[in-house]
Amino acid sequence: MKEKLMLDIILEPGGMLPVYQPIFKVAGNDCALHAVESLIRGPQGTNMQSPVILFEYVRRKGAEKAVDRACVRAALAEYPRLLQGVLLSINVHASTLERDREFANFLQSAAEANSFDPKNLIIEIVESVSFWDRSGFTATLEELRSLGVAIALDDIGVGQSNYRMLLESRPDYFKVDRHIVNGVYSDPFRQAVLESVLLLAGRFNARVVAEGVEQKKDLDTLLEIGIDLIQGYLLSLPLESARLVSTSFAQSKMGEGEVKAVSVAGN
Repeated sequence: MKEKLMLDIILEPGGMLPVYQPIFKVAGNDCALHAVESLIRGPQGTNMQSPVILFEYVRRKGAEKAVDRACVRAALAEYPRLLQGVLLSINVHASTLERDREFANFLQSAAEANSFDPKNLIIEIVESVSFWDRSGFTATLEELRSLGVAIALDDIGVGQSNYRMLLESRPDYFKVDRHIVNGVYSDPFRQAVLESVLLLAGRFNARVVAEGVEQKKDLDTLLEIGIDLIQGYLLSLPLESARLVSTSFAQSKMGEGEVKAVSVAGN
């Protein structure tokens, strides 16, 4: 397979497969499904199946805009109709929001084509490189918010998710990177960082999501701190659409160290 054709393969129908990882609201031993995040895998049987390789390739090709649109289409098309009332989070590059002045119109059309209410969408901002055209970025966010779309900022604490990005995006959700979450039960410095993020989010009238939760001890500490939106392998691995439907998440009990769902192949 020639590399010059790979981008076309990625962008063609079926070139990308979304899997969905739940975000739970946890209260004691009760877990309620709050949202699911669409995570994209590239063409099966290629090294692009790995999201790390896929999006590094996309970045090098300067194709974030086209691929982000394709990701939105795939996520909405595969999303189970039985979960229409559950929030769906879709990752979009900040640079796409900056440069694609028709993105909000595109998103509205894509949602309508799939009978999906934009008020149930969360656009999760990701970025691996520095950029900045403030006017284009903030204008797109205003257009999205006018549709009822919520905004999340991914990887709080690492990369480009810095204070400047917080000020410009003013997110409804702060998603804290797994690097800060892992081992929080035994690390008072991580606890202090998370407490400060929770306080800051409160001033933004935003909610905090802890990513990458894999240990029950970390979960217990997060709940003690006051963070109750939890995403991670402890509760569920990413699931393909059909598996998401067949797994009951509406309201469930969590036992000691119990994993709520199993992995799909390749995850």
